[in-house]
Amino acid sequence: MKFIFRYLRPYAKGMLLGFSIKCFGTLIELALPYILSHIVDDVVPKDGRLWMILLWGGAMVLCALLAMLANVKANRMASRVARDGAERIRHDLFHRTMTLSASQIDAFTIPSLEARITTDTYNVHSFIGQMQRLGVRAPLLLIGGIFVTLIMDPFLSLIMLAIMPMIFGAVYLVSRCGARLYTAVQRSVDGMIRVVREDAQGIRVIKALSRVDREHERYDAVNRRLIRAEKRASLTMGFVNPVMNLLMNLGITFVVLLGAYRVIGGQTEPGRIIAFTQYFTMISNATLSVTRIFMIYTKSSASARRIAEVVDAPKDLAVRPESEFPPREGESFLVFDDVSFSYIPGKTLLQNLSFSIEKGQTLGIIGSTGSGKTTLTHLLMRFYDVNGGSVRIGGKDVRTIPEETLHSLFGVAMQNDFLYADTIRENIRFGRDLTDEAIVRAARIAQADSFISALPDGYDHVLAQKGANLSGGQKQRLLIARALAANPEILILDDSSSALDYRTDANLRLAIAKEVTGVTSVIVAQRVSSVMNADLILVLEEGRLIGAGTHAELLEHCEVYKEISDSQMGGAILD
Repeated sequence: MKFIFRYLRPYAKGMLLGFSIKCFGTLIELALPYILSHIVDDVVPKDGRLWMILLWGGAMVLCALLAMLANVKANRMASRVARDGAERIRHDLFHRTMTLSASQIDAFTIPSLEARITTDTYNVHSFIGQMQRLGVRAPLLLIGGIFVTLIMDPFLSLIMLAIMPMIFGAVYLVSRCGARLYTAVQRSVDGMIRVVREDAQGIRVIKALSRVDREHERYDAVNRRLIRAEKRASLTMGFVNPVMNLLMNLGITFVVLLGAYRVIGGQTEPGRIIAFTQYFTMISNATLSVTRIFMIYTKSSASARRIAEVVDAPKDLAVRPESEFPPREGESFLVFDDVSFSYIPGKTLLQNLSFSIEKGQTLGIIGSTGSGKTTLTHLLMRFYDVNGGSVRIGGKDVRTIPEETLHSLFGVAMQNDFLYADTIRENIRFGRDLTDEAIVRAARIAQADSFISALPDGYDHVLAQKGANLSGGQKQRLLIARALAANPEILILDDSSSALDYRTDANLRLAIAKEVTGVTSVIVAQRVSSVMNADLILVLEEGRLIGAGTHAELLEHCEVYKEISDSQMGGAILD
């Protein structure tokens, strides 16, 4: 809970005022049964005057109104604090999620991060609000009720004092299990979100392959796991209320029974018994509220821990001092120096990879699926750190370049990149300070201007989510335009033209070569035609560099590249 209180410190004064108002209203509520006892035992039998009865009755009405107004005001203040506090938590959680390193995102998983931003923050929001509503009123009614009843009739109060330890013992035992159970529930929620997310993204493929029934079964399986986890948590936590109701009802029964004997024996008065039963009811409701607080606390503490794991995750990929990796003067612009890397410890993906290209040249990367092509670009952009060797840009190790400076060098288009549900113009601009001329120029180079201009509203055409109202080739051309729009120093096209026909792909490469000057390009592709004009082509196989050179050199010296070229182009050299 220290994590939540950290976010509530700025609202301490407002919360203190709200607590004071809530205390005032609660104390007035505690006075109501006492006033009623006074009317029944003193005013009616001893005075009997109507105006006195009306006076004390009016005092009860006034107290009830004041209590209501105080509670309404305090609850509104509590809602404001809960809203603002949860907003700050969501803001920091989202910001930290966006700044996690790729390896940290892999560890948390996307579905789990989504659940933490939604379900877990909702649980924390609920706790902050209920803590202020019930966290003052319930304990005050409980303690105040016991105190007043001890003064009114210590003998009858012994019944409550005997029951309370049993109630709090049950609450304590159940709440100890609650955090573990609700953590299991949230893990099950993560699993369900993962399946829903996968199926939502692949709905067209699922329908095309008639796998709807199978995916429904898969969803039912994770849904049943969630239901079982929620059932265990609910049954355990739900055990408290029936036990408390039983104990409190037994207590009220004994109070009425013993109270009747004491009234008959002249040891107490009827009004005091009426007030006592009302206080006992208050104490009963307050105890139920305390139990509810424990249940909310148990659920929110599990959620708060999950949120804190992300927000307080250590900053990964920190900028390293140049003294540790000194700059190297006079070397090529982009250098991979004996680079090794693995996602899983002990299972190396890239092994002793070395190459270099000059500024303005083009690097082509080709190889089978899983050979490490995309991983190489991730290391270049420092999404991950190398396990061995170094990656340098302009003589500087990427580990010594601040993240914002490093990433500002790149324009990136990936095969499965995303598009906003916004206009084409905004999707290319991507929140950057770009002129309309720069946007149109990038679209023209990316061979997208022709189909954009053919749309009724042109660049103001609104895309569906993920660009569902565009073809695959149109989406890829927009992504390439986005990468080109800011005139990057390094252009990375990671299998971003796979949906383009050969003519459009050739025109795209020709336009980039003609109009984008001074840019160092890294092209990851499955097609030989996409990389054949590169200054250096790398051929990767299972993370190893098995060939490097120009197209002509590789045809002569790399058998794997020659086989790929022959299978795709019949060995021909295309212009």
